[in-house]
Amino acid sequence: MNPLSRFFKTRIYTAVFLMVFILLVGVAGYKLISGYSWVDAVYMTVITMTTVGFGEVVPLDEHSKIFTIVLILASVLIMGYALSIITEYILSKNSVEELKYKRMQKKIDSLKNHVVVCGYGRNGKQAVRKLLAYKKAFVVIEKDREMEERLQLDEVPYVIGNANEDDVLMQAGVDRASNFISALPNDADNLFVVLSTRQINKNINIISRASNESSYDKLKFAGANNVILPDKIGGDHMASLVVVPGLMEFIDNLSIVGKSNINIEEVAVEKLLKNQSSKTIKDLDLRKKTGCSVIGYKDENGQYIVNPEAELELAPHSKIIVLGRPEQIEALNSEYNID
Repeated sequence: MNPLSRFFKTRIYTAVFLMVFILLVGVAGYKLISGYSWVDAVYMTVITMTTVGFGEVVPLDEHSKIFTIVLILASVLIMGYALSIITEYILSKNSVEELKYKRMQKKIDSLKNHVVVCGYGRNGKQAVRKLLAYKKAFVVIEKDREMEERLQLDEVPYVIGNANEDDVLMQAGVDRASNFISALPNDADNLFVVLSTRQINKNINIISRASNESSYDKLKFAGANNVILPDKIGGDHMASLVVVPGLMEFIDNLSIVGKSNINIEEVAVEKLLKNQSSKTIKDLDLRKKTGCSVIGYKDENGQYIVNPEAELELAPHSKIIVLGRPEQIEALNSEYNID
């Protein structure tokens, strides 16, 4: 609980205590001074505290009138104090929420080359989980306000709004982003969002979800670099568990468990050659330095080589794919200052 909440909680408890205290004083006073029954004493105390203006149960004597005057004055002060606390709490809570939104939007506005994830459903959450594991900056766009509490609990930077609107895309920084993931459940929505995103940012890499195979070509035509069919991938995976179960179990173990366990990393050659004059994979000697093994190579033209030879020369703007245990991947990141 933050200090502001503790502060208001203490003051609210104080106000409640004072109201209960004055109620008990009033009941005891009418019972002892005026000789009322318990019910009549409670009745008189309540109508006096709330100043509703109802008549007395029986005419008051001089002592009872003085007691009533004191009770009215004390009740007005206490009730006023309680109302001011409640009002101040509501206003301050709204101000805190507004301040949080402004602070989060300021953080989003400072991002560059980040990832925008559209939709925080099943696929969107999985994408966010992976991005967190790789410590990639990202922003989530979510239309459903009911998901806002979940986003806050997950401490995810987000924008609430319809991604079909350009203003919402701009608010998430699509014009400055390097990647865009459209994980909406409806293909038509994904199509429109992909088209809008491509118009805003010509160079952004767009990955879109599709439910139907018939939407694949349309999404590619709209500007998506990659289109993923979760149902198809799921079916292929289940069939592979029958055909090559051991291999699939091994591949599954390469996946992220939790938020920080990474087994595979893709690294730009420029980062590996930053402090040395290595020309080949053998010269890098990653196995000795970090424990990681090079299992793939992506050349400057985007072509992949699986299990490249140690004598392969590293071309500018190419990448290598390494495999290792989480601690070995961490050693690689530390050795070459990879963020």
